[in-house]
Amino acid sequence: MSDTHTGQCFCGAVEIEVTGEPAGMGYCHCESCRHWSAGPVNAFTLWDPEKVKILKGKEHLLQHNKTENSDRKWCAKCGGHVMTGHPGLKLIDVYAAIIPSVEFKPGLHVNYAETVLPMKDGLPKMKDFPSEFGGSGEVVPE
Repeated sequence: MSDTHTGQCFCGAVEIEVTGEPAGMGYCHCESCRHWSAGPVNAFTLWDPEKVKILKGKEHLLQHNKTENSDRKWCAKCGGHVMTGHPGLKLIDVYAAIIPSVEFKPGLHVNYAETVLPMKDGLPKMKDFPSEFGGSGEVVPE
């Protein structure tokens, strides 16, 4: 796998670059991510902020903060979702779908207590978040 990957919004007006390895990958089942993504689950790749660059179209990025935990960003031209900053975690979620050259290797499911799409894949299913991210650390059954 190459060390640098580029991705873009739906129309291509916003282009980003990620470098190195993600800090983590997985699936989020919380209501907020489901509502935002218009899907039953969100596939995330978490990156240290210094490993994420906006190569073009920064002027097209809009942001919404429903809570202090998530800085959601999307393209004003096409509405395509690009990333979510998580200030408390000091990580950025670049949506797995927009960086296709990154091999998606999920390590866990978070907020599985809220799932509407049960997934039997053998990965750990966290009730909320791992304890090191401020959650209970509780694992629930598939």
